[in-house]
Amino acid sequence: MSAALRLNELTASAIVRAIAAGECSCEDVVRACLDRIAEREPLVRAWEFIDPDLALARARALDRGARRGPLFGVPFGAKDIIDTADMPTAYGTPIHAGHRPAKDAACIALSRKAGALLLGKTVTTEFANIEPGKTRNPHDMRRTPGGSSSGSAAAVADCMVPIALGTQTTGSVTRPSSYCGVFGYRPTYGDLRMAGVMEAAGSFDTLGISARSIEDVALYRDVLAGVEPQPVPSAVAAPRIGFCRPYYWSRLATSTHALLEDAATRLARAGAQVEEMTLPEEFAALEQAHKLVSGYEMARNLTWELEHHADRISDRLRYGRLKDGLACSVETYAEMRRLCELLRERLQAVMAPYDVLIAPAGEEAPIGMDPVPHPWMYMAWTIGYVPTLTLPLFKGPGGMPVGMQVLAERYGDRKLFAVARWIYEVLN
Repeated sequence: MSAALRLNELTASAIVRAIAAGECSCEDVVRACLDRIAEREPLVRAWEFIDPDLALARARALDRGARRGPLFGVPFGAKDIIDTADMPTAYGTPIHAGHRPAKDAACIALSRKAGALLLGKTVTTEFANIEPGKTRNPHDMRRTPGGSSSGSAAAVADCMVPIALGTQTTGSVTRPSSYCGVFGYRPTYGDLRMAGVMEAAGSFDTLGISARSIEDVALYRDVLAGVEPQPVPSAVAAPRIGFCRPYYWSRLATSTHALLEDAATRLARAGAQVEEMTLPEEFAALEQAHKLVSGYEMARNLTWELEHHADRISDRLRYGRLKDGLACSVETYAEMRRLCELLRERLQAVMAPYDVLIAPAGEEAPIGMDPVPHPWMYMAWTIGYVPTLTLPLFKGPGGMPVGMQVLAERYGDRKLFAVARWIYEVLN
């Protein structure tokens, strides 16, 4: 363990090694994280619920017991749409304030089984949608942290916890991870269990991870998959990389263009085979497809809330996405789902020649609290069901973090981790 780092600044993997070596206890790590939260939470406001006494009691219990599990002693946060039996889950709305689920979501149970310690519930936007929560960007309190997994990304970025769970329906892990300057992982759709996680739009919903190292992302992904963790390969051959200029490229700032273009040039100089590529013309229709499929599903998922508490749903959600979803016919919904299937096939074909693609993960977090700017930046990959890892590589004109997405073909998550680490080491 580096003497220069405080315990709360360690990655999850480093915490596991430090505890195993007897360099610190679980209680020491939790106290360090709680001290950081006490110092910074009044500004960052990343947490919806936290109970320091409960966290310390759990840490002491771990210290007294047998040391087991690949995440033994690691504190983590969980987005407040993920059910927890010992903490309230309010889904980002006063409608469900104080709600106590009967049991843990599968991802929480798997995390605890691996020895991790749930520190608390992180802030989400309303129903993981578009009405902002209270969280601020830890790098600049005037700016959004991104949504909807805002509290998770902010808590990891500010060294309150080393890892945190989020979810993604459009760009809800990728965007805040890029804005806050951490690694953000969205897995291959369907790989990780969603039992006990509020459904926003089941056609697209996945779990996601915010972390401060690729090693931690890979470790936590295996824990959530319920498999024996495998290390990220330390050496890979120079990869074949497709530099994707998506259909929305012209909407991005020239500063973002420059960051990605420079990265592609540097990767080629390091030996990668870098080739520019674009998405097929059909992808111009993906914004409408995502809007209608997600809106249709969200509106029906929130039928009870609309029937009984419509006045407590924000106008932005009620008269925006939910209204659009209710107006969508089942025939149009089916048509849009078929279009999504077509786009998945097209994406698989264009990705086939490459080990990974690189693409924008966002621009600088804007001033203001709009949690979901530029949703079109994430839709192709979300609709495509492919795994994506956001790398915290750049700074924008205002000095704020800007990430880059690395994407692999469906079910290529392990390859994604290996190649992304090669890319990160070249560019960082």
